[in-house]
Amino acid sequence: MSNILTGGYGLRPIGKTGGNPNNNATTMYEIASNYTTAIYNGGIVCPASSGTIIISDQAIAPLGVLGGVEYVDSVSGKTTHLNYWPGSNAVSVDTNHPVKAYVYDDPMQLYVVAADGSNTDRATALADVFINCDMASVNNGSTNTGQSSDMLDISSAATTNTLDVRIVGLYDEAGNTDYSALGHQYIVRLNGAFNTGTTIAVGTYATTGI
Repeated sequence: MSNILTGGYGLRPIGKTGGNPNNNATTMYEIASNYTTAIYNGGIVCPASSGTIIISDQAIAPLGVLGGVEYVDSVSGKTTHLNYWPGSNAVSVDTNHPVKAYVYDDPMQLYVVAADGSNTDRATALADVFINCDMASVNNGSTNTGQSSDMLDISSAATTNTLDVRIVGLYDEAGNTDYSALGHQYIVRLNGAFNTGTTIAVGTYATTGI
């Protein structure tokens, strides 16, 4: 058997820890108007010393996950909304206006993410709950859909405190419950999110997993 999912979609917000109200709210940050690197929808972003956001380098504490952008087109003069940032070399930006980025930045935000490989069976996958894991294929995505293709690097699951996310549960979805194949899914939260106020330097993430 295999799963319907054959690739990743990044991190998709699905709720909050503790059953807190989830309204899919975002906070507005800025992307430098000359930032040439694409940031895909569902991709992890980090704070930069310039006061803007950048793609994850898996070392700086994560700020959140990109939900979309807004900028003023220098040719049409109109505000343009996209679900991702294509990079400044792919769009015409009026630099008199900020490039706005909408980020899911609540440290208590939960996300669903697809795994990039086998975890044998459900019992083996369940044993990964409460430990940490890195993301695989980071900062990749589709320029057609704007969607991230990032997946969970399930082979990296460990108690190491510098890994990207904390696994908090399994996400059982019809058609994607073959744990011996890629595409099975987990519920995670960002590990050492910047807005906790305790993890701002390289390598100083939250806690080790169990």
